[in-house]
Amino acid sequence: MDLMNHTITEELVNKIESGTAKIAVIGMGYVGLPLAIEFASKNFSVTGIDIDKDRIGLLNKGNNYIFDDHGQLGKAVECGNLKATDDFSLIGNADCICICVPTPLDRHREPDLKYVINAAGMVANYLKKGQLVTLESTTYPGTTDEVILPILEKSGLKVGTDFHLAFSPERVDPGNQSFNVKNTPRVVGGVTSGCTQAAVALYSKIIDRVVEASSTRVAEMEKLYENIFRAVNIALVNELALLSKKMDIDIWEVIELAKTKPYGFLPFYPGPGMGGHCIPIDPFYLTWKAREYDFNTKFIELAGEINTRMPYEITQLITEALSSQGKCIKDAKIMILGVAYKKDIADYRESSSLKILEILMHKGADVYYNDPHIGRVPTNGHFSDSSPLTGLDKYDCVVIATDHTAYNYQRILEESVLIVDTRNALKIRNNPKVFTL
Repeated sequence: MDLMNHTITEELVNKIESGTAKIAVIGMGYVGLPLAIEFASKNFSVTGIDIDKDRIGLLNKGNNYIFDDHGQLGKAVECGNLKATDDFSLIGNADCICICVPTPLDRHREPDLKYVINAAGMVANYLKKGQLVTLESTTYPGTTDEVILPILEKSGLKVGTDFHLAFSPERVDPGNQSFNVKNTPRVVGGVTSGCTQAAVALYSKIIDRVVEASSTRVAEMEKLYENIFRAVNIALVNELALLSKKMDIDIWEVIELAKTKPYGFLPFYPGPGMGGHCIPIDPFYLTWKAREYDFNTKFIELAGEINTRMPYEITQLITEALSSQGKCIKDAKIMILGVAYKKDIADYRESSSLKILEILMHKGADVYYNDPHIGRVPTNGHFSDSSPLTGLDKYDCVVIATDHTAYNYQRILEESVLIVDTRNALKIRNNPKVFTL
């Protein structure tokens, strides 16, 4: 039964509709920062909260450390719509609080909710009547109701009576030039109908289409389904790529032919593995939760095994390529092109390129990397710098691991002695110096 004080909900919705609602966004990363900028661009007063003082300093100077926003952040800061701080007490001044913190796996590959729990605890310390709290971090079904809600109600306030709580999963695709916060539909599921109403009102101010879910658990499962869909299909095409290579079939041609079917098919492409904070991690949140119901998520676990194996398969391909030139991997001089987990972004979280680099170094290769978007990455316990893209002919093998648009692939083809192309960037067949999946 929905016990929400409708007057409180109406007051909050009226504040949101009039643009006078104050908004706090916890976590100024790949999810929180674009959200904060979007609210600020609609003239809402936004407080960005983060524990990283370096980030706070950059934000308050209008410097976007994640993506090129064409000066939007600078404008928001200059006009006073967006301020960054590490002072969590300012949560008490907000009408709406959006939690956008990481949800990684621990060393046992089980959900690590410490960032979510810590954020919820800070919100509980300053929670007041009428506020809306939304969780955007991807997590297992039940997190909002079973983890966040009890923490918030330690404040003495009750959901559905005193405050609003909803889950609205982020749909951020770094580097995507077609879809952004505004034009990507948003799913919202509240603990009560009043909670949903308030959350829909909030997100509708910055997002073209907001879709209601019947509950927080449904919204949580929906987000996992999105990511599992990608993980399973990427694993499928990776496995087919490995088989096709053994059968001397061009998997890239197969995909192009399959794409001609106007219904019932969606193309996925093979590669050196999966990366980023979502696809390699989020499916295992459901795998973990499923154990509570004595259920084995076979597809998810198999997809994880296949995708995790891909960097090792690429290393084997590099070994075969070197062998064709009468060389072994030990002491081979190898250049990795691209360490970002996907093209045209500066994010190397969970990047398969780094795993390939690590495997090659363990095998005794002399490994270098270049990435036009990333200057330093951690390798073997320390940071190493991106090498200049010059003198490609001095490397025994050049590996195209991330197909950044900035690369001149014709030059790479002409100057390199041997190439392993994991992304079909060259689109070259039957060239003795080019090896592909």
